[in-house]
Amino acid sequence: MPLDTLAELADAASPPIALEEVQLLAPLAAPPQFIGVGLNYRDHAAESGLEVPIAPVTFAFLASSVADPGAPIVLPRFSDKIDWEVELAIVIGSGGRDIPLDKALEGVAGYTIVNDVSARDIQLQEGQWGRAKSFDSFKPMGPWITTVDELGDAGAIDVRLWVNDVIKQESNTRELIFDVPAIVSALSAATTLLPGAVISTGTPSGVGFARKPPEYLQSGDTVTLEIDGIGRLSNPVVG
Repeated sequence: MPLDTLAELADAASPPIALEEVQLLAPLAAPPQFIGVGLNYRDHAAESGLEVPIAPVTFAFLASSVADPGAPIVLPRFSDKIDWEVELAIVIGSGGRDIPLDKALEGVAGYTIVNDVSARDIQLQEGQWGRAKSFDSFKPMGPWITTVDELGDAGAIDVRLWVNDVIKQESNTRELIFDVPAIVSALSAATTLLPGAVISTGTPSGVGFARKPPEYLQSGDTVTLEIDGIGRLSNPVVG
């Protein structure tokens, strides 16, 4: 269907509604695959004291951790080291298996924002990352999906995070070790990427555990993430 026809249908569907009059939900409440990529910004690998990886470091999140824009991030009673991470997230469209690097963007529908909230003490105690990053409410996602025709390979866009209006993270996707096409191609070499899958591409420097002294989220905080070309995602923190 031509784009002008789609626009006409959208215009005729309903009168405009102001954004402040609606409650946005996570664009993908239960992605069929929810994959994280770790240590994927050069500056974050350095602040973590770890070597730059030679291949994408990946792990799985539980879909039950997804939270809506504006929904509370709930602090667990058994951890007091809850951290923030602003991340560009890839939303898979057609997906597939063994996708060549030069065809990788053809399998991408668009992008959204994910706050990769992490219980650092649990992460370090258990030696693996999936559970410590998958508690209920630990993956705020949104505010919507910006399509790939708008952002292309998202290779040079600014990413930021504030806690209570104090900026904590500020970088650009130029600093990614593995960019969007490389991630999609590498993951699809072993796993069929399904439509609606979400791949969170990693976070830059400025996370709480690496600060001197370390900083962690407290009840009453508000965390706001911003990625140019996508928008803002904000969530309160509750005990």
